[in-house]
Amino acid sequence: MGRYVVRRLLQMIPVFVGATLLIFLMVNVMGDPIAGLCGERQCDPATAARLEKEFGLDEPVWQQYLTYMGNVFTGDFGTAFNGQEVTELMATAFPVTIRLTLIAILFEIVVGIALGVVTGLSRGRPVDTGVLLLTLVVVSVPTFVTGLLLQLLLGVRWGWIRPSVSSEAPFGELILPGLVLASVSLAYVTRLTRTSIAENRRSDYVRTAVAKGLPYRRVVVRHLLRNSLIPVVTFIGADIGFLMGGAIVTERIFNIHGVGYQLYQGILRQNTQTVVGFVTVLVLVFLVANLVVDLLYAVLDPRIRYA
Repeated sequence: MGRYVVRRLLQMIPVFVGATLLIFLMVNVMGDPIAGLCGERQCDPATAARLEKEFGLDEPVWQQYLTYMGNVFTGDFGTAFNGQEVTELMATAFPVTIRLTLIAILFEIVVGIALGVVTGLSRGRPVDTGVLLLTLVVVSVPTFVTGLLLQLLLGVRWGWIRPSVSSEAPFGELILPGLVLASVSLAYVTRLTRTSIAENRRSDYVRTAVAKGLPYRRVVVRHLLRNSLIPVVTFIGADIGFLMGGAIVTERIFNIHGVGYQLYQGILRQNTQTVVGFVTVLVLVFLVANLVVDLLYAVLDPRIRYA
């Protein structure tokens, strides 16, 4: 197992370099940071030259990338165009989005897997049909529609919650945004768990466990559910990065100043340092999540061994 982890960590290095290089090239080639700094009015040549030199934009792109990566390994993600350090923006944004993502993942694990198990064991019954129709509706409705509708009903009309999240963003105020963020993924987790449970229920090892006289609950939890969770764990592991990076819509609706908000502001103002810095951290989140998922395979299925 240890050798496998070391090998995977070494494989992550070229993936990390390639992903960050691609993002760096797209952000720097497709945008004009100087135009974003000057706003609607065009910068005069002297000001543009001074700003390019100040932020290192007058150097070749490959040299800018090498300088950036060298600074990243020392914990320096650069300075935003407003003069604030990108690490300071990360220190305020990532804790909020991590709390939001944790709530969303909990909804996926608890609600999604529970509904998937119930429907998988009750395939063809009314409860199965009802949950399938509900998940189909959730998947079909865009996230911004779900968020705005719940915000209007629960926050404005009925007054059960605050329409927008406060600057501290405590866990209590993030429950509804977390549900909105997880809604589509929760529906997919439910359907994926249902399909996996229904297929594995007809497997030989399940029939053998039942024939041995094991309690039905133990057969479901120790044998059926454990093997059925492998594709679900794969989906949830990949979804962690997607939720953190794709929370722009949810954070905009509920006025949450997290990663999505900072990425939106960075893209809107063509702030390359902010965008590349946040995406670099998200790439690391994706890589670590995939590594953890691969290690969980051996925990869920004893037949899987890593050399």
